[in-house]
Amino acid sequence: MAKRVGIEVSLAISEAVKLAKVDAVAAYPITPQTHIVEHLSELVAEGELDAAFIPVESEHSAMSVCAGTSAAGARTYTATSSQGLALMNEILFIIPALRLPIVMTIANRALSGPISIWNDHSDIMSVRDTGWIAMFAENGQEAFDLTLQSFKIAEDHRVLLPISVNIDGFTLSHVIEPHEFLDQDEVDKFLPEYKPAVQLNPDDPVSMGTVGVPEIYAEAKKCQDEVLKGSITVIKEVFAEFAEMFGREYKVVETYRSEGAETLLMTMGSVSETAMEAIDKLQEGGRKVGLIRLRLWRPFPADELRAEMAGVKTLAVLDRAVSFGGAGGPVAGEVRSALYSIKDAPYVASFIAGLGGRDITVDDFVMMVDQAEAMAEANEIHEYKMIGVRE
Repeated sequence: MAKRVGIEVSLAISEAVKLAKVDAVAAYPITPQTHIVEHLSELVAEGELDAAFIPVESEHSAMSVCAGTSAAGARTYTATSSQGLALMNEILFIIPALRLPIVMTIANRALSGPISIWNDHSDIMSVRDTGWIAMFAENGQEAFDLTLQSFKIAEDHRVLLPISVNIDGFTLSHVIEPHEFLDQDEVDKFLPEYKPAVQLNPDDPVSMGTVGVPEIYAEAKKCQDEVLKGSITVIKEVFAEFAEMFGREYKVVETYRSEGAETLLMTMGSVSETAMEAIDKLQEGGRKVGLIRLRLWRPFPADELRAEMAGVKTLAVLDRAVSFGGAGGPVAGEVRSALYSIKDAPYVASFIAGLGGRDITVDDFVMMVDQAEAMAEANEIHEYKMIGVRE
């Protein structure tokens, strides 16, 4: 039976990994994800989790070890942040190409330089094209639930792809929140034992990661892309099954008070809850404004996004990363591309805020809505507006 526990979000994620009965954890400490793997090492040392905990000399080594354990048939987990994710970069591309269903928590943190240990989304945006499924949690309960669901999604034989669950560093990772934990019996009914489609075994040798000559490389990449895009079907199925079993519903695109809205504010991650307060404030003033949140970043839920655009005239997209030299934030660029072909597409305004952990307030969100509507009225051509930056 589920129990309610007040616990740090990082430790709740560790408990979800324990409930998933992982076989292997390879990890290297980096702020602000360290509490996750520290707690997992304690659970292994105390005999509460029957898994191999493999301390390594770097994040590159951590992901390399994860590739090996997953290829050998072990349910595998790791976690990282920022420069650690950047150091994994070489191996991140290999994991989905080999169809290895690793689950990784990313406690999102700004990339250097200058050195910053605080939250933004520059790390996850730097690896958006590696082929991983990527989703975002807004609070601790979601981080716990999405971790469990990610193992089931990743290991489905129609998917067999790695997944990153993104949580805002410090803003979420180090906060103590109430969580509804599930019992082991409940999780066992939801998450079956991992049965790899193919695994390395000396008694039945197979080859993985062989050379892709020009005659097959393009076809291999096309297949990889189709599997990633097709995974959205399984993601929705698992979300629905989780809702039916445990009563907490997730969607790849989620809205808040968006009925009849002519302007939508778009967010990802924990700032969405602050944005909800801004929407409440604006609606109290009679404004036709709502909120839309991307739960899923990769594969990009273009069809589901388009379905929410009926009657919407203006879309204010918040990015917490800069696409240097580009024409706006990375999320705004993706959204513009997805909406370009639809009839009566809304005006898309790109805003960048919260870099390096700078606070984003309710008033900042109100300002974004005001500026987006003014730009839409003037049909202003712009790259992006940066909120809260001193001139």
